[in-house]
Amino acid sequence: MSGAVLSLRRAVQAHLAADAGLTALIGAGRLHEEPPRAAKGVYLVHGEVEADDWSTGSDSGCEQRFGLVVWAGESASARQALEAAAAVVASLNGAPLGLGGHRLINLSWLSSRLARDARSQLPTVTLRFRAVTETI
Repeated sequence: MSGAVLSLRRAVQAHLAADAGLTALIGAGRLHEEPPRAAKGVYLVHGEVEADDWSTGSDSGCEQRFGLVVWAGESASARQALEAAAAVVASLNGAPLGLGGHRLINLSWLSSRLARDARSQLPTVTLRFRAVTETI
């Protein structure tokens, strides 16, 4: 399962980095594994992943429900985070990502949630997606 998770994560990272509209909106290099310290502006962080076996009698598969968190860092607003979240959803929903060692069967947006981080009080938008992959 971890191979499918890592492969999907790399593909999402590459896809979003190549999205000119998203880059124009938030800037280049704004998707991180962990939240950067004292970041300004809007940025994205990989969120939680839940993976389940999705194998058939003949093929090995994985269903993943994963999150991306859009943060409105210092000097950014909730509106900017929502705009970036909408751009991420538009870019990823149904995208035909190429995954090393796996085939993407389906990628779909599940939900979005606007909230404030309890500790920092910064606005966040948590995006949830579902992906199904097969091992090739």
